[in-house]
Amino acid sequence: MTGRVATRALMWCVAGTLSAQQPSSSPPAASQPAVERYEFALDLPAQGKHIVGGARVIYAAPIVVDTLRLDLDDAMRVSGVWIGCAEARERASFIHQADVLLVAVPSGSAGETRCLGVVYDGEPTDGLIVSTDSAGRWAAFGDNFPNRARHWLPTQDHPARKANVTWIVTVPAGRSVVANGALVSSVANPDSRVTTTWRTEHPIPTYGMVIAAAPLTKYNLGETACGFAEDGRCVPQMVWTAPEQEVWMPGHFARAGAIVEFFSRTIGAYPYEKLGHLQTSTRYGGMENPSAIFYFDSGFRRNNGIDDGLIAHETAHQWFGDAVTEREWAHIWLSEGFATFFAALWAQHAYGDTAYVRETAGMRDAVLKADVVTRRAVIDSVETDPNHLLNENSYPKGGFVLRMLRDEVGDSAFFSGLRRYYTAHRHGNAMTQDLQAAVEETSGRTLGWFFDQWLRRPGWAELRTSFAWNGATGRVTLLVEQGARFGAYQLTVPVEVVDASGARQRMRVPVEALASQAVVLPGTFNAAPASVRCDPEHTLLAVCTSK
Repeated sequence: MTGRVATRALMWCVAGTLSAQQPSSSPPAASQPAVERYEFALDLPAQGKHIVGGARVIYAAPIVVDTLRLDLDDAMRVSGVWIGCAEARERASFIHQADVLLVAVPSGSAGETRCLGVVYDGEPTDGLIVSTDSAGRWAAFGDNFPNRARHWLPTQDHPARKANVTWIVTVPAGRSVVANGALVSSVANPDSRVTTTWRTEHPIPTYGMVIAAAPLTKYNLGETACGFAEDGRCVPQMVWTAPEQEVWMPGHFARAGAIVEFFSRTIGAYPYEKLGHLQTSTRYGGMENPSAIFYFDSGFRRNNGIDDGLIAHETAHQWFGDAVTEREWAHIWLSEGFATFFAALWAQHAYGDTAYVRETAGMRDAVLKADVVTRRAVIDSVETDPNHLLNENSYPKGGFVLRMLRDEVGDSAFFSGLRRYYTAHRHGNAMTQDLQAAVEETSGRTLGWFFDQWLRRPGWAELRTSFAWNGATGRVTLLVEQGARFGAYQLTVPVEVVDASGARQRMRVPVEALASQAVVLPGTFNAAPASVRCDPEHTLLAVCTSK
């Protein structure tokens, strides 16, 4: 996802009782059964915001609790609830208030069924954004992040509870309906309305369960990244725009196939049935909904207005954020930091090392200017509002931490570790410690110190260095002092030595997490060096002052 923060990436970017409870960003109680699939049937209007909805919730195992809980905003009026699948269903009593739907499981049904049905209607206050486009045409777009699906869909609205989804959406003729997964059917009804069905076969987070219903035109990018889909086939890609903007296609979307292929080669097969790119009117500059990425409207109103850096960022989320989803909001850097870093990797692949250095330098600069980085850690378990976690910690600092991890363990261990992490948690959830364990396995190193200091502490390293030359031995000693503001860091510091003749030597030296230390540099020198600089190319999250 991309919103409006300082870096380039962000600028795009209870069972047993029927008492009402306040909604929160916490995961459902462990006693609540996991959902296997949601089936949403929606009837959308020709004008206005009133929707009619039906939801069938299919649980992964028979229901054994006496009360089921779903998140659903009070603006949605629930007219009926059923327990049971197919014909064997019965009405259930419920309480719907404080944005929570509590359903009493009828006596005798527990353990006998996996299905819950909800019929409701109303005008969504959020989540489904209904508006008119620049030509005055009605349009609606899902906009669920972080926990706004509850405003129009009855769900367990938390990323730890992923599920498959089926969409059955009826709209007036003349509108396109696009959603997650693969297109199943589009059927014209006798009343001149059209019912379109989309279906996923892989579980996705509720924040990415979306539809677009608007007068959109499809520009087909074709079968791309052949051999790199999970089933070994190609990845169908397409762009949906307002009719007037089709003239600008494909623009930078011409590179969408190469982006998917590069990320697939780097990490693993593309995880979904298709990849759609859509012109939308929602909150974010880009939103990584699985298989249906939403981009900001105005970017389509000029040639090449959506650049391949944004496309790469949102596409990277299909692997990191969508297929592997953070189990807790505090670990959202596993989504946003990864997407920021992988956009830089794409730049390196497409445009060379200079582009990678430029992208990562932008991350570093943003971190060093951000007040939130001085106060809060990347893994921020204190903040309870997920929206407030969309900041320089989770985007550029998270991205730059991955750049430093790559430098620390080397390309082979780094990319092998990422692949191991992805494969182990694909279509599920993960935490930072899962990433750490994977890279420790591939590198053969203990990395708790690295993850703790960069992700569980605020700030960055502050170093002051000087040097001394011993004429008798020809050795140079680097004297390092670390500032007290953020504490001492364990580092592998790049050092550049300029000798008396002007020749330059580069080396990497270990620095311990101590306030003051002396490190003898490798090699000997016939004369005192002209200068010794630490981190000359700014590859660390460090402010390094050299005398």
